[in-house]
Amino acid sequence: MQTPESAPSLPPEPRARRRPPRRTPAVADWSERLAWLSGLVLAVSAFTDWYSGTLPNGLTLSVTGWHTGGLGKLVFFIGLLTLILEALREARIGLPPEVPERLVLVALGALATIFVLIRSLSVPDAYFANGSRGVGLYIALLAALALLGTGLLRTAEEL
Repeated sequence: MQTPESAPSLPPEPRARRRPPRRTPAVADWSERLAWLSGLVLAVSAFTDWYSGTLPNGLTLSVTGWHTGGLGKLVFFIGLLTLILEALREARIGLPPEVPERLVLVALGALATIFVLIRSLSVPDAYFANGSRGVGLYIALLAALALLGTGLLRTAEEL
């Protein structure tokens, strides 16, 4: 009696790839993301409506932050400067040691917050007599406060 031929051998199963364990992002990761996001939102918010109102002839007028005067333009440039600082940080080009980056972010966030608060408290009468604040002004305020928080977060991180 003949013995049956053995079944062809199958190639060994590949090892199951193991996923690296999930880790919680470090505080530095959050502060970097928040700095990028707040700088971008602050720069873009200068082109959103800060004031809106109805003219006497019934037309609705919306005024962007860029057209509210120098403070609206300064808010844009603070957001742009934040993005430039973060791009330099990614490129490993740092500020001089005498100028800590965390304090620059705190100062930029404080300035932006003050500028937006001035614009939110004083509605310019040049455009319309009965105007209201638009959503862009509140977005700019949140972005300025987030930028201030980013600087404070990095300060706490280094302490």
